[in-house]
Amino acid sequence: MDFLMFFLKLADWLVYQLLANSCYKAAMKLKNHGFFLLRNLPSQKSPHHQLPLFPSFTKCSFNKDQETLVCDIQNTLLLNSTSFFPYFMLVAFEGGSILRAFVLLLSYPLLLVVDHELGLRLMIFITFCGLKIKDMKNVGRAVMPKFYLENINLQVYELLASARSYGIKVLIFTRVPRVMVEGFCKEYLSVDDVMGTELHSFGGYFSGFVSSSGVLQKHKAVKEWFGNERKPDIGVGSCGLHDQLLISQCKEGYVVSKEDGKRSAITIMPRDKYPKPLVFHDGRLAFFPTPLPTLCMFLWFPLGVLLAIIRLCVGIFLPYHMSRIVGGLTGVNITIEGCDYSWENKNKQTGVLFVCTHRTLLDPVFLTMTIGKSLTAVTYSLSKMSEMISPIKTVRLTRDRKQDGETMHELLSEGDLVVCPEGTTCREPYLLRFSSLFAELTDEIVPVAMNTHVTMFYGTTASGLKCLDPIYFLMNPRPSYHVKVLGKLSKEITCCAGGKSSHDVANYIQKKLADALGFECTNLTRRDKYLMLAGNQGIVEDHGKSKIFSS
Repeated sequence: MDFLMFFLKLADWLVYQLLANSCYKAAMKLKNHGFFLLRNLPSQKSPHHQLPLFPSFTKCSFNKDQETLVCDIQNTLLLNSTSFFPYFMLVAFEGGSILRAFVLLLSYPLLLVVDHELGLRLMIFITFCGLKIKDMKNVGRAVMPKFYLENINLQVYELLASARSYGIKVLIFTRVPRVMVEGFCKEYLSVDDVMGTELHSFGGYFSGFVSSSGVLQKHKAVKEWFGNERKPDIGVGSCGLHDQLLISQCKEGYVVSKEDGKRSAITIMPRDKYPKPLVFHDGRLAFFPTPLPTLCMFLWFPLGVLLAIIRLCVGIFLPYHMSRIVGGLTGVNITIEGCDYSWENKNKQTGVLFVCTHRTLLDPVFLTMTIGKSLTAVTYSLSKMSEMISPIKTVRLTRDRKQDGETMHELLSEGDLVVCPEGTTCREPYLLRFSSLFAELTDEIVPVAMNTHVTMFYGTTASGLKCLDPIYFLMNPRPSYHVKVLGKLSKEITCCAGGKSSHDVANYIQKKLADALGFECTNLTRRDKYLMLAGNQGIVEDHGKSKIFSS
């Protein structure tokens, strides 16, 4: 019976709201648009271009008598957020599937003609219908913060930070679903509470419908929150109608407009001003999925899969020096810098240990192509598919220090070895803490600084299918690898010949590689990464830089 009622409600919504109502409103929009074109008066301005009724937010100042500040995240904290479509696309693609994302993209022309509330309901339905609540939480914790931070209005953020320094409570009122913004607002912006559109769910899944309270009306929500006797002290919003109604409920109102940007050079928050360091993030999309780039991605996808297969075959079946040349012809850009591997190990008693930064699973493969010599790579966790298609020998480690040491020592006696002591990949310009085990094995150590650049898909994941990591990396139109082979480590700063501790050697090499890449060293480990991306804690704890960054 519950399923029947749900089906009837869905049919009613599709027939009435989506078809009849939206078609009527679309016709009215076209009629009104045509009316304004016929008038063609230069003085005619749409309501969106009217002068704001409130002063600019740059004129806002605080005092100790003020207690509350309210604002929205859309069009206020986030730049270029007139449409929240790209953020819905992130949820649909990363939390749902590529098919769900494609359906959302197909709905975009309809979103342009229906009114704002109906368009929001349609995006919510396509994005959330049947989506697991757990998947939304993972996306909100591991994927969304990166894209929010890259679009934060620095001046508005500084205004909110200044308000908090006065002890003023910051409250977010927004029409977008609360689950999409609450985690970021509380963890990164330190707001006190977030009120947004609530979504209906059952059995751990979203139904795709908003709750019985409907889409949040910001000015009404403010009245309900503060009551009839009180008003927020300060309201900050855009020049749009809904924000004007919101800040009209406040004692003082200020607006964020495009004119402010022209006058005061409003900028996106730079990385060095992030409230907390963005060391880890997850998801496959490496670009902000606005409609046109997303359309290009879907058009590229079939060709990208074919191109990835060709590139894999080139790496597997061709000799190393030829695979580098042919790979370059398919669009893979390999940059080689620094010391060439032109020496030979004269004593033949032990191989050379190459110590690499870890950007993708393909690090040892690209190093092999660079030096043109067969290497063996040790790994902690590698899918069987990745092992099968690997053009070089791979050996699994167990994370038992004694056993892994014996395995690596034996492999070194057979030839050259590649190790990535970070233990896991990191996309951002940081190096994780190096395991010191490698330093105890040999004095023949060559540090290798490796970095990658992609434009469409990331070739790493913490929660997805790891067997697809190489495929996604090679699906990029022009993926690039930068390989910088540094000079062999001096005997004086090794363990056996120089008497240094293994921790000192590991820290020294970490610092040397970070300097070569322009990265920062951290004390974070593989365990920290997976706790932050897949566990209960999604961000770096702010206990000061001594916890996060090594000296």
